[in-house]
Amino acid sequence: MSGLLALLDDVTAIAKVAAASVDDVIGQAAKAGAKAAGAVIDDAAVTPKYVTGFQAARELPIVWRIAKGSLKNKLVFLLPVGLLLNTFAPWVITPLLMLGGAYLCFEGAEKVYHLFVPHHEDPDVPEKTLDATHLEEQKVSGAIKTDFILSAEIMTIALSEIPESNIWMEASTLAAVAIGITVLVYGSVALIVKADDIGLMMSKYGGLSIVRALGRGIVKAMPGFLKVLTTIGTAAMLWVGGSIFIHGLEVLGAGIVYHVIHDIAYAVANGVAQFEGFVKWAVTATLDGVFGLALGLLLIPIVAKVIEPLWNALRPKSSTADGH
Repeated sequence: MSGLLALLDDVTAIAKVAAASVDDVIGQAAKAGAKAAGAVIDDAAVTPKYVTGFQAARELPIVWRIAKGSLKNKLVFLLPVGLLLNTFAPWVITPLLMLGGAYLCFEGAEKVYHLFVPHHEDPDVPEKTLDATHLEEQKVSGAIKTDFILSAEIMTIALSEIPESNIWMEASTLAAVAIGITVLVYGSVALIVKADDIGLMMSKYGGLSIVRALGRGIVKAMPGFLKVLTTIGTAAMLWVGGSIFIHGLEVLGAGIVYHVIHDIAYAVANGVAQFEGFVKWAVTATLDGVFGLALGLLLIPIVAKVIEPLWNALRPKSSTADGH
């Protein structure tokens, strides 16, 4: 009996440790995931365009396919690579973060630039030449490739925010971030792409006039909501991308931009009697975003004149003989 009681005590102790570990993983994952807000918002803002033009019945299956591809990107490819780099080459993390931050700045600046300088895309395969099946494959493939870049940034940011611990805790935390963010992003995307259908159903079949009115309101509001979401995503990319790049410069010993922004934000916040903390954050975020926009605008000609031609020269040419 004493042996059984001792065993039960051991099991209880193990269960407590396991529960504490789960709490630690969830807590660390929440904190790490919050730092990746810019890339997460952009992911949610970008994805709905990949279901545009398809029948309503195909919207959720397409979102589900992209979500599975995103989860594979994070868990199968990015998680083990991130852990290996963090274990054997941790010095690489800061440059990778800066590279990802620069990419976010470029993406955000390009969207701002095209507001003032409209452009016309000339894809290799015009969409009108593809049947629905091949068009869906093309859209899903393109979405998963775009997601890979955003997921790499999310996972790298998350990894940099995890407190130093053993590899299993880091792996569990990254896995929790990957699953949680994927569910959050693509669950939100699913609601967004079906919101107009839900509103239409409410407006037609709602039993109460207020329900029908709400449905009509949802249908009318969705185009404006998507524009607002895109704007928020662009601002978040510039803010987070600029912040990541500035912090990386500081880590590498070039912290002048960080200190200038910090001093300006501190001076402005000291001049405000109330909401000092919020004002300091708002000024810092705004200046980070301005820096991100400037960096992104500098990168646009570099990408257009150097990186894209080089990439196109190295990329294998796909056959278009059959129109696919």
